[in-house]
Amino acid sequence: MFELPDPRLVLAFEARVDVAETLHVGRGPDEVLMFTSITGGTVAGPRLTGTVLAGGGDWSTTRGQVTELDAHYLLRADDGAVIDIRNRGFWRATPEIHARVEAGEDLPETEYYYRTSPVFRTDAPAHRWLAESVFVGLARGERGQVCIRFFEVL
Repeated sequence: MFELPDPRLVLAFEARVDVAETLHVGRGPDEVLMFTSITGGTVAGPRLTGTVLAGGGDWSTTRGQVTELDAHYLLRADDGAVIDIRNRGFWRATPEIHARVEAGEDLPETEYYYRTSPVFRTDAPAHRWLAESVFVGLARGERGQVCIRFFEVL
């Protein structure tokens, strides 16, 4: 039997996503559905630079102390290529940390769990590596933006 290597994470880029006010969509049994429009942003890092295009959004469902996230939006690389991203994940925090975030305080990623599993699609040859690898996103709120550092899993 072969021993499997431990995965390594390598930073690919960070997206700083501008968002509009979150809208209350509805309430179901034991859950609340919200929607947040994505209005733009920037992409910068060792493997990708560009912009976040306006027009996407993040649907979030909160059940108890855990929020399930499902964001879908587009990136435009500096070379003009368009990249589709579907970014799913979870946000959870203690009630004390949640209250601080709701009050507008920026906290580091270590204070709460805000992790994503992005999937990218593009036919641009220079960016096919995005559609052919597994990534993990570490996110945080910062000055009204959602900042996500995307790491390639090696």
